[in-house]
Amino acid sequence: MATYVVLSQFTDQGIRNIKNSPQRASQAAELAKSFGCEMKEIYWTLGEYDIVTVIEAPDEQSFMSFGYALCSAGNIRTQTLRAFTKDECASIIGKLP
Repeated sequence: MATYVVLSQFTDQGIRNIKNSPQRASQAAELAKSFGCEMKEIYWTLGEYDIVTVIEAPDEQSFMSFGYALCSAGNIRTQTLRAFTKDECASIIGKLP
């Protein structure tokens, strides 16, 4: 499974409905499962991003389908970072000439 760190910002709609944010997070976790993904962690944060989520997905297509479905609700905008474990990174570096 590939790991992704998702940085989210509330839209105007999302912040107007902030009281529902924990409930929406539970719904998002269930939605992720329907695409074969798993929401491992979610944090509400201070600063430029309002939410940081760690998601595992079997492939990029599954992750993108989940992301499109999630964002189409209109509550958040996202930026995604592909994350690698120490072992994955060592393997990548091991391929350098």
